[in-house]
Amino acid sequence: MRLDDEEESSNYEVRSGGGLGGFGLPGGLPIGRGGLGCGGIIVMAVLALVFGINPLQFFSADTGSPGGFEQPADDRADRPLTPVEHTSLKILGSTERVWGALFEQAGAHYAPTTLVFYPGSGTRSGCGAAQSAMGPFYCPTDDRVYLDTSFFDELKTRFGAPGGFAQAYVIAHEVGHHVQDLEGTLDKVHAQQERLSEADANALQVKVELQADCYAGIWAVNDKNLLEPGDAEAGMQAAAAVGDDTLQKASQGYVVPEGFTHGSAAQRQHWLKVGLASGDPEKCDTFGG
Repeated sequence: MRLDDEEESSNYEVRSGGGLGGFGLPGGLPIGRGGLGCGGIIVMAVLALVFGINPLQFFSADTGSPGGFEQPADDRADRPLTPVEHTSLKILGSTERVWGALFEQAGAHYAPTTLVFYPGSGTRSGCGAAQSAMGPFYCPTDDRVYLDTSFFDELKTRFGAPGGFAQAYVIAHEVGHHVQDLEGTLDKVHAQQERLSEADANALQVKVELQADCYAGIWAVNDKNLLEPGDAEAGMQAAAAVGDDTLQKASQGYVVPEGFTHGSAAQRQHWLKVGLASGDPEKCDTFGG
């Protein structure tokens, strides 16, 4: 993946940690009309480790208004960025240029998201606690992507998905959720999920996640100077590694399709490939089928 000529985004924050405040974990995880007990929370924690909206937004009733949430301090002046953070900002800068152009072609304006780097000790987000074990996520309440870059080590060692493009896929997927937020998709889906059973709400969430995978492919193929031989294959490997069926087998030894929240390995690979092959956001209609 060629990033040497990419400009870093200036839309970022650095958190030093210690900002979890009073956010805690209640005893249940309500989704749709149902709920999950402790066993379900453990499975959800594994699935939440990769590429999705912060699942803790479902724990708290206070997820709607950013006016009631005070952002922790930005500590970027207190420490230099690490090499992996510099790389992450180059990827973010590329997504800003690509999506800015695509929105302009559609007669719209693209407002970038902010990437928040935080340490393993955690921080606060507009959707609740941000903790390393949850993996990267996008919070629609405060329009931010939260990333503990140690996740990239997990991606390599635990999920067998090394390489620069696998890391780029993580960030581009979360930016894909931001695009969905700007398009109004997340609000529509959340409103529908409140009226659905747990299984149906999960099925709808899968479509959200698969579209974000497709959007990641849209970004990559539209940055004409980015991809190198082998990058697409690395992306396919990463998509398979974080499929719900792969993670469920690893965590509990068997697969429960009704519990999927992000899609199977095959589904994630398919929609990433659709994005990479078409370069057209209109082709990412995961809700149409």
